[in-house]
Amino acid sequence: MISTTNEMVRAYAPATVSNLGPGFDVLGLAVRGPGDVVTARRSPDPGVRLTRISGDGGRLSHDPEANTAGIAALATLRKAGIEQGVEIELDKGMPIGSGLGSSAASAVAAAFAVNQLLGSPLRKVDLIEPCLLAEATVAGRHADNIAPCLLGGLVLVRAVDPIDIVRLPVPEGLIMVLAIPDFELETRKARAVLPGQVPLHQMVRATANLASFVSACYSGDIDLLARCVVDDVVEPVRAALIPGAVQVMQAARSCGVIATSISGAGPTIFAISHSTEVGRRAGQAMVDAFAQAGVRATATLSPIDCPGVRLL
Repeated sequence: MISTTNEMVRAYAPATVSNLGPGFDVLGLAVRGPGDVVTARRSPDPGVRLTRISGDGGRLSHDPEANTAGIAALATLRKAGIEQGVEIELDKGMPIGSGLGSSAASAVAAAFAVNQLLGSPLRKVDLIEPCLLAEATVAGRHADNIAPCLLGGLVLVRAVDPIDIVRLPVPEGLIMVLAIPDFELETRKARAVLPGQVPLHQMVRATANLASFVSACYSGDIDLLARCVVDDVVEPVRAALIPGAVQVMQAARSCGVIATSISGAGPTIFAISHSTEVGRRAGQAMVDAFAQAGVRATATLSPIDCPGVRLL
């Protein structure tokens, strides 16, 4: 269903899983389920106003220059070169600091809604830059959440200056399992623990795994995909910030999933399954492992090839 008039647009932006093991800051995919909704309305007053935010527990700023939705909306107006007052409402549909691209979803939903309100003068790919500007305020200048949230599917971000996005095919029949713990891990904190230098042998292994991941996507080689969703650099230090993370991933693997790792900055942990039944068992096992670590969690399943931002 599409609900849009000349005066109002509502847009939904999905959660995303980034990094996917070997693709730190370059791989990401859209998933089905949680997401953010932005309603944009024309206003006689110039600029952007954030009139309402729900689902955030009162934590997010209503200042449009301090909220990713507001920043993206302002940047979209500037990029389009159109002077139009806009009022936006933000409904948060996913946990903040969950490793599922929450800040990116707010930015993408706002940029897309405003662009639609203006009559779509910009292409979807043109909205990446306004969203990058917003994302940089909270999580750094990277597009591994923004690009799949906008474009859908699985993407590789070759560069952000200038923007260069590569769409990757998705092997058929794969299921993404998400175990989402009930606590927040700030992206800035998760990035602060990353090593400043990486030994040459780790760089070589990471490069080989990323190249193999891309090859597996094009060839549909599931065995190769299973071997290359490996992260020796980022995952170990971030796992230390997530209670029970190692046990959660072990629980998923014991159920027969193809691969598992941390989604983005965490604390959500993902597993890739070749069947829905295995995915369901893995999801419950991951929730149980989190519980043994004293953390409440929920599990959700999603196809790997999902659409990006869209109108409601």
